[in-house]
Amino acid sequence: MRRILFVDDEEKLLQGLRRMLRPMRHEWDMTFVPDGREALAALDRQPFDVLVTDMRMPGLDGPGLLAEVRRQHPHIVRIVLSGHSSKNTTVRSVGLAHRYLSKPCDKETLEGAITRALELREEFRDESLVKLLTQVQSLPSLPRIYTEVLAELQSEDMSVKRIGEIISTDLAMAAKVLQLVNSAFFGLPRSISDPAQAVTLLGADTVKTLVLAVGVFSQFNKDDADGFDFQVLWEHSIRSAAIAKRIAMEECADRRAAEDAFTGALLHDVGKLILAQGFPKRYSAALDEATERSITHTHAERETFGSTHAEVGAYLLALWGLPDSIVAAVAYHHSPGAASETAFGTVTAVHVANSLEHHQHAGHDRGSFSQLDRDHLSHLGLLHRIEAWQERVAGQVAAAAPCTAGEGIGR
Repeated sequence: MRRILFVDDEEKLLQGLRRMLRPMRHEWDMTFVPDGREALAALDRQPFDVLVTDMRMPGLDGPGLLAEVRRQHPHIVRIVLSGHSSKNTTVRSVGLAHRYLSKPCDKETLEGAITRALELREEFRDESLVKLLTQVQSLPSLPRIYTEVLAELQSEDMSVKRIGEIISTDLAMAAKVLQLVNSAFFGLPRSISDPAQAVTLLGADTVKTLVLAVGVFSQFNKDDADGFDFQVLWEHSIRSAAIAKRIAMEECADRRAAEDAFTGALLHDVGKLILAQGFPKRYSAALDEATERSITHTHAERETFGSTHAEVGAYLLALWGLPDSIVAAVAYHHSPGAASETAFGTVTAVHVANSLEHHQHAGHDRGSFSQLDRDHLSHLGLLHRIEAWQERVAGQVAAAAPCTAGEGIGR
């Protein structure tokens, strides 16, 4: 039975949680404590799978508790369930929690977040992956600005102006998003100086994804990555995202599918960031080994870590609660045939975009396309589309090649 630890100094709220989640008592072993110190004591007595904590508490507050849990029990999924926090508390919490939920939180949302976190152990049950991730000092957290933008998008009276204001509360975030929006990737007819303008012209979903990507990449310190080039990875990711969105629109004519393809491609290599910073010397050695032996990076990763960057990245995005289609696109972007797609979808779009970007940006001749899974495309009846995809994106990749929109990504 999975163990869940709830922490809140408001007794009425704890009792409310106990009543609300009572139907889960046969599946979860739930413990409710009123403060951070008691939470740490409970963790010392027995292992827990998930921690759900408030932020503002007397004594050891939420950020303090999260920091201790991250240090002493890094395998535990950390979820914040809190109302409005002070700016100081919010700043201190950055990077400490995997997910943020706002009070009041309905049963479906809270139960869903916990259930999804627990399901990860089944979906990604490879012991090598679990062991690897428990060695990472801290998995990156879902960016605060992203969660606030998402909440605004889901509100009944959603406002483009408010989305712009949310992004503008983080000056560094706003600057990087605007720099990217004004780059060659989007080809807007005029310069954009306000996040709200970007939302109007590109759409809220696209800007939301840019906020997520910038927030994720910014959590990594390039000085700790033993020479790993964050800038090169960022540029590959944004080029792949632009390609994936364009191809998906042509093949599906579905805006939602295109946005999922854009998000999946933008984040498809996030697992590389985790490996590069969590295990800098081992990852650098793995990449050197791949070059020396002429094997793929994923092959070298599997030999070195027992898992690949695709699996690590998918685990992280699933932990954050991103849609299954995006998680699958990240997990299978090198092996789309292992996914369950029976027609062109997000997995295929991200796989093709990643392969095409590597192929064209490296200046290979037409037809080599070594990373493309032709068996998968043949199964979907899409082999004949390869040349058309190449033609569509050739100019786009070439125009965007010198982009510096990711400068400053990675601290």
